[in-house]
Amino acid sequence: MTSQDLDAFAAWVEDLMRDRGYDIDSPRGGGKSRIADEAGVHRAAVTRLLQRQSMPDLETTRRLARVLGVPVRDMLIRSGRLTAEELADPHDHLATPAAGAGSGRRPTLEEVADLLGVPADRRHMFVRVVEQFLPSETETGSAPRGRENGRMPMEAATGTSPGAD
Repeated sequence: MTSQDLDAFAAWVEDLMRDRGYDIDSPRGGGKSRIADEAGVHRAAVTRLLQRQSMPDLETTRRLARVLGVPVRDMLIRSGRLTAEELADPHDHLATPAAGAGSGRRPTLEEVADLLGVPADRRHMFVRVVEQFLPSETETGSAPRGRENGRMPMEAATGTSPGAD
């Protein structure tokens, strides 16, 4: 990491702290101590970052992200620890239509399981559990589940019916 990276990250964090109402500029404002206390980190870690002396460790970064209300992903990318490509956002992948699919197509539960890395031998259970939390066709006003995108629904594929356990 270069001193430019540290300076840019520290400036971004300073802006976040000020935007969130932490008085980090006046010597007796208490902002550094307050954010350290709220994040559960040492005041020295906050001071070292703001003075551009060192980058906080991963746990401190995670705790500061929580208190500042920003995703840890953003903190890691902004700090230069990881690139956006190395820390791909699963929401980006889900929003991108699959090859050959029409735009706006929602991924099937099998595709979601694949994206999340659910082992093949547990996919059936994953799909059945997740289906319990999805709105029913009557709640969404959509057509009944049938062959979606050329795939047979899990009940038909397995010979079971929802709630038959």
